[in-house]
Amino acid sequence: MDEYGFDSRGRPQKRKAQGNPDNKIQSLLNTEEQLLQQISSRAPVPGVLNGICIALDCQIGNVVSLISLSEDRAGELGAIATNAALFGLFTFCSEGIVTEDDELLGTLEMYCSDRRSPSAAESQLIERAKCLAAIAIKFDKAPDLRSSFVIPRNRPVRAPVLQWPVSFN
Repeated sequence: MDEYGFDSRGRPQKRKAQGNPDNKIQSLLNTEEQLLQQISSRAPVPGVLNGICIALDCQIGNVVSLISLSEDRAGELGAIATNAALFGLFTFCSEGIVTEDDELLGTLEMYCSDRRSPSAAESQLIERAKCLAAIAIKFDKAPDLRSSFVIPRNRPVRAPVLQWPVSFN
C-alpha cells in the first residue's frame, strides 16, 4: 500500500508502508505532525491547505479535495461544483470550516467519481482535516506571536504551541 508524507519543503512524497493498520495510523499521525510544524513555522497558508487536501485525498482515495477561504472564493463554489459535474464528478462532501465561535473560515469541498457519502471512518478523517485547516487559517490571521514572547537581553522564548487532541474513536 502506498502512503504519502511531506518532505522538508512541504512537497508531497510517496513512500511504501505495510498493510498493517498500526502503520497506517502512524503514517497519518506523521503527516499531521508535519502539517502542524508547517503551520507553526508560518508556512504559506495555501501550501498548508494544499497539503491537507493531498493527505485527505490519499487517505480516502478516489476523491479530489479543495479548501477555499471564505473571503477568497465565496461566490465561486457554485462554479466549482458545476465544473466538477461536467467532468463526471459527484459531490462527496461539502462542509464549512468554522471556529469554536461558529465563524466561517472557509469551505472544504470534496468530489468523487462515484455517487456516495463518506463512511464513518472517512468522516473522522474529514473532521481532522477541517480542524487542521481551521488551525492553519486562524494561526495565519493571528498577529505574530513570536515577536511578543521575549525575555531580557532579547533572547526569544518559544511561542505557545497549538495542541490538537488525538482520537481514533
